[in-house]
Amino acid sequence: MDIYKINSVKSLVEGNSYVGRGIIIGRSEDGSKACFAYFIMGRSANSRNRVFVENGDEVTIYPFDESKVEDPSLIIYSPIRKYKNHIIVTNGNQTDTVYDALVSGGSFSGALTTREFEPDGPNFTPRISGILNFDKDGFDYEMSILKSIDGEGSDCCRYTYSYPSKAGLGHFIHTYISDGNPIPTFCGEPERVAIPDDIDGFTSEIWESLDSENKISLYVRYVDIKTGATQNRMINKNVR
Repeated sequence: MDIYKINSVKSLVEGNSYVGRGIIIGRSEDGSKACFAYFIMGRSANSRNRVFVENGDEVTIYPFDESKVEDPSLIIYSPIRKYKNHIIVTNGNQTDTVYDALVSGGSFSGALTTREFEPDGPNFTPRISGILNFDKDGFDYEMSILKSIDGEGSDCCRYTYSYPSKAGLGHFIHTYISDGNPIPTFCGEPERVAIPDDIDGFTSEIWESLDSENKISLYVRYVDIKTGATQNRMINKNVR
C-alpha cells in the first residue's frame, strides 16, 4: 500500500452515489496558487432545494424555492467566508463560529471545540471544516471533522489536521463514506488528492465525478499566492 499516493478526485468519487458534502484544499501543481473546492449533495427534497450565491469573497447557500423549505436550520448557511489573511470553508454555520473566533483573537481549532456534529440522528452528520492561512511565505491549511463517537450521538469526537502547502497536493474530506441507512460517517484522515493548474479542468473533474442525481452545487476558487488575484467557478444544478 502506497501511503503517499496522490489520487485523482475522480478515482475517489466516481461511482459512489453519496459522499455528502465535501471540502478540498491544496496547492496547484505549478505551486503558484492556493486552491479550494466545496460541494454539496442531497437525497431529500429539502436538501436538494438549494443554490450557491456568491457575494464578493463569500458564498451563501439559499433555498432555490422558498415555498418548499421544510427545515432551514441545516441548509441555509455561509460555507465560505474571508477574514484578513484567512479563508474559512465549512459545511455548516460553524463558518460563523470560526470567523467570530478569529475576530476576537481565537483560533480555528479552538472555535470548533464549542461545536459538535449535526443533530440529525440517526445519521449525526459530521461537521467538516477547513481554513487557509496566508502569510508572506505562502500559505498553510487546517481541516477538521466533528463526528459522533457512537450510533446514539452520545458524545463528540474532534479531529484537526494541519498541513503545509505542497505543489500538486491537496486533501479531501467529506461527510459520508457512501449512501446507507443510517449514512456511514467519513473515517480516517483526509484523502490525498491531485490539484491541477487548470481551474476549469478541476471544476469539471469534480462535478462530472459526482453522482448526477444527488449532486446540487459546487464552488471552486484559485488564489494567486503572490498577487492575491482570484479565479472562481460556481455550478448550481438548480437554475432559473
